[in-house]
Amino acid sequence: MADTENTLILETTQGPVTIEMRPDLAPGHVARIKELVREGFYDGIVFHRVIDGFMAQTGCPHGTGTGGSDYPNLPAEFSAEPHVRGTASMARAQSPNSANSQFFICFGDASFLDGQYTVWGRVTDGMDVVDKIKRGAPGSGTVNGPDKLIRASIA
Repeated sequence: MADTENTLILETTQGPVTIEMRPDLAPGHVARIKELVREGFYDGIVFHRVIDGFMAQTGCPHGTGTGGSDYPNLPAEFSAEPHVRGTASMARAQSPNSANSQFFICFGDASFLDGQYTVWGRVTDGMDVVDKIKRGAPGSGTVNGPDKLIRASIA
């Protein structure tokens, strides 16, 4: 039975995605995501950077990858959990301790990120939906007319 307190439901323009959050791996990051979800922070935010074969990124209030929440950045919670298809992990700037609100979902193996980004969950239902998210420009991943998170909620 799924732990509803740690089940994140993303209603996207392509359909629903369910993510099992992992507070055992990243308690601070899971707590932040729950806090932002309950405040409605993610509702209406776009998938601003989507790179085919790599990942779909969201969580920037500006829709550009340049912003975060009003909360302080989070200290890294790196683990041995691999970045594979369906992994949900926090985006960050160059500093390992700069994750805030942006996150990404891996389309496939991204093992080059292992131990350098905080894994906080995995998609348990809806990877077919993630696969439909509109891809961005080759190289930058910047999306013209992006898909969005209509609503995020805790089950």
